[in-house]
Amino acid sequence: MRFVKGHGTENDFVIIPDPDNHLDLPPALVAALCDRRAGIGGDGVLRVVPAKLCPEVADQAGEADWFMDYRNADGSIAEMCGNGMRVFARYLVEAGLAVAGEFGVATRAGVRRVRLDADHAGPVTVDMGPPRILGGGSATVSGRSYDGLRVDMGNPHLACVISDPVAGLDLTRPPTFDVAVFPGGVNVELLNPLGDHHCRMRVYERGSGETRSCGTGAVACAVAMAQAAGETTGSWTVEVPGGTVEVTLDGRTSHLTGPAVLVAEGDTLAAFG
Repeated sequence: MRFVKGHGTENDFVIIPDPDNHLDLPPALVAALCDRRAGIGGDGVLRVVPAKLCPEVADQAGEADWFMDYRNADGSIAEMCGNGMRVFARYLVEAGLAVAGEFGVATRAGVRRVRLDADHAGPVTVDMGPPRILGGGSATVSGRSYDGLRVDMGNPHLACVISDPVAGLDLTRPPTFDVAVFPGGVNVELLNPLGDHHCRMRVYERGSGETRSCGTGAVACAVAMAQAAGETTGSWTVEVPGGTVEVTLDGRTSHLTGPAVLVAEGDTLAAFG
């Protein structure tokens, strides 16, 4: 099985081309591929498959040629991934499957428009869609309960603006939360404001654990900061352990801009799964 390895602010992925929609990716295989000691290593798998060949997104094929079939590191299926989308778009252009510029990509959260140029080191911008604010919520991290804002970015988030330094939090164990509020689980972001339209974030992603970055989570953090300041539009700089991304809210939709790098390609040699 062919693969490409890439990352967006060190949120890393195993990219699996599947132009004929022939590959089966059971959870055990995905988990084996993402294993950092016995596999290739990654926070998730991005299967590259034509949208028209996938019944679950076939209705998007008129706007997007390719479907980003995203799986978390534990093999569970996810709706959307902002960093993964940038890496996915970079792969499409560098593999000759899309032309640099602007184009759509099918996801389980709907079509997302991406924009990038032919410079393999240049930034990629994703139209992340309109954030949906669902009200308040809470999660317990390192034995402490934090209140936050529930934001739907196609996948669920709880963005918590906190005074405790995020650098000192223990995210080796998953946060706990009310499953009645988050029946499908939730990505929990902890953020410290650093100044005007600037914050530092750490995140625990459902199905993957703590990651070096989360694109949809960065947007959720910008939304939480905007609401706390009584704002609806503007641009925010979000620092994550793996780098920095920019989030823009225009009152209609949200945009995420950041790097996307392909670092390796090859063939799997072991029998995974």
